[in-house]
Amino acid sequence: MRLALYSLATVLMLPWAVLHLWLRSRRQPEYLQQVAERFARYPAVTDSRPLIWIHAVSVGETRAAETLIAALRQRYPQHRILLTHMTPTGRATTSNTLAECERRYLPYDTPWAARRFLRHYRPQLGLIMETELWPNLIHACKEDGTPLLLVNARLSERSARGYARFGALTRAALQSLTQVSAQTPADAQRLQALGAQNISVSGNLKFDLQAPPAHSELAAYWRSGMGGCPVVLCASTREGEEDLLLAAWQKARPNALLVIVPRHPQRFDEIAALVEKHGLACLRRSANKPTADAPVWLGDSMGEMAAYYAFADVALIGGSLLDYGSQNLIEACATGTPVLLGPSTFNFAEAASNALACGAAIAITDADDFVVKATGLLKDEARRAAMSAAGREFTHAHRGATARTMQLIEAVLKVNTLSA
Repeated sequence: MRLALYSLATVLMLPWAVLHLWLRSRRQPEYLQQVAERFARYPAVTDSRPLIWIHAVSVGETRAAETLIAALRQRYPQHRILLTHMTPTGRATTSNTLAECERRYLPYDTPWAARRFLRHYRPQLGLIMETELWPNLIHACKEDGTPLLLVNARLSERSARGYARFGALTRAALQSLTQVSAQTPADAQRLQALGAQNISVSGNLKFDLQAPPAHSELAAYWRSGMGGCPVVLCASTREGEEDLLLAAWQKARPNALLVIVPRHPQRFDEIAALVEKHGLACLRRSANKPTADAPVWLGDSMGEMAAYYAFADVALIGGSLLDYGSQNLIEACATGTPVLLGPSTFNFAEAASNALACGAAIAITDADDFVVKATGLLKDEARRAAMSAAGREFTHAHRGATARTMQLIEAVLKVNTLSA
């Protein structure tokens, strides 16, 4: 009955979903591309090889899936890989690892779309990255006999409270999963409290990511025109944060280049205008090499975050200044960039706590505190070196999630093959 009510609500929301696509397309036209896929209308399948399906809703999940995809290709070279998304930015995320995957949108979670998706692709195995619980899709997988794993699973206390409001529906969805592989014991505990079974803790796949060598070369090229000018990066900033950061930066006027890389590409023009509104000259990555003469450089590119981190002397992790829960700090630590973290870190609670404890990161309270601590670090080369070493050691110590997740996948595929 609860699944039927959920399905009815999902169907009734479809007109709003289409309107949402149109509204989003006004800032990001890609939202009106491949709309048919969102209703499970896909091109004909011409490849008869068995298929492994991975769902990665957006950029962060797609990046985390890279190490898993590489391992799957090595272990199961006879399989093709389908990668589904919900956002254009996730679908546009590129790398050599992702290049050979088929890329599609996952359909809206109506019963018929879920069944049509499974009938069309016939996956031998499904992997959902992090925490994307679609009750009809999960139910369809169970009815169809398709093993479905929730991997690299994370669940903040805030998200757990939200799912608990729909306790019976959430419990049924979680109990229909074949396996759950959580990032941390705390994530596992919260998922278990909501009804998940067959849970193990495998760690965070993002610790296993390696920056492409080309990004180090790009960072060195950017550095070549700086004349020794220090660089402070605000990485993956979210709406409302840039205004606070620019106001604090303009007030203090540090002798350093401020690099701002917004989390969402549709906001690039908005942030360029905001920089000028604060009376600061702004160069853009798409048009200019950074120089010591311009106070702000706007990182209006995708897929180059490791290069921005390697370029920077200090980095603030966006989404932590205001109540967004923080973006990924692991990539900065892996690059050896000293990290500044605002008060909101619930999306990476354990990683943030560990990075602060080991000295790879420093906590800040607000935008003014960011400027004070960033400029303080620029003057303290010894502390920056110590934070850099701590960050690299921190990430190295937490690697291995890919191998542990692959053990689960291999076991499930083996059982599924034997029972087929």
